[in-house]
Amino acid sequence: MSTFPQITVPSDASSLPVTLPRLLEKQALGEPIVMVTAYDYPSAVAVDKAGVDMVLVGDSGAMTVLGYESTVPVSLDEILMLAKATRRGLTTPFLVGDLPFGSYEVSDEQAVTTAMRFAKEAGCDAVKLEGGGPVSVARAKAIVQAGIPVMGHVGLTPQTATALGGYKAQGRSADAAERVAREALALEAVGCFSIVFEAIPSAVAEMIHDRLTIPVIGIGAGPNVDGQVLVFHDLLGIREGRGAKFVQRYADLLTEMAAGVAAYADDVRTGRYPGPEHGYAIAPAELAALRERI
Repeated sequence: MSTFPQITVPSDASSLPVTLPRLLEKQALGEPIVMVTAYDYPSAVAVDKAGVDMVLVGDSGAMTVLGYESTVPVSLDEILMLAKATRRGLTTPFLVGDLPFGSYEVSDEQAVTTAMRFAKEAGCDAVKLEGGGPVSVARAKAIVQAGIPVMGHVGLTPQTATALGGYKAQGRSADAAERVAREALALEAVGCFSIVFEAIPSAVAEMIHDRLTIPVIGIGAGPNVDGQVLVFHDLLGIREGRGAKFVQRYADLLTEMAAGVAAYADDVRTGRYPGPEHGYAIAPAELAALRERI
């Protein structure tokens, strides 16, 4: 007779928290992994209800939420604040926190300390760092050895976009593509559980993907990877401008938001709001007693 405990699996398995084994299972089954960024409680609730697999508290929040011109100025404490708020709005997605520029490059000790803050203070399931050069690989290895899962990021890495020649696609020559491949393989070798490919030619992404065993999440890397990620504000149209070539907009919420606020402002200025239905009543006797007192 079997001595293994009986495990009851809910009829709706989608209600279970997404874990690393579940992500690997999706990869093995060929089920696309859906990842999206979120930066606060309301956006977290929205993506949670949508049933995404992974949520990234990206340093892109520096621009979409905090108003910086790039991701470079955002501080660790600012990203942690966003991550804490996001965690409170999630129930099932796997949560990844983005290590901001300057919070991990100095030393392995700095990197591990930063990653631990994301795990302990914000409840992140993993962290992400950019680049696949010697420094990033060493820091990823140190964090993994400390027991915290790490997601890598190669191709266009916004934190160091200036060194890459600006915000443009990477790996468009054989030499450049080989460098991206070396970086991806190096990150896998030190234990990263997944890698983001950003702004890489589709054929290059597919070729490198086929040489990796861990899930690859693409953003501007074509369809032949294990999943996709987009910025919350990009896909919902909550920011001005067209955005990068790879952005697909599924709504135009900025226009709707502006229209809603404009309608409210017009109602206030014309006296249509507030109306009688928006006010609270007081009994006539109580009103009369108040009138006598004041």
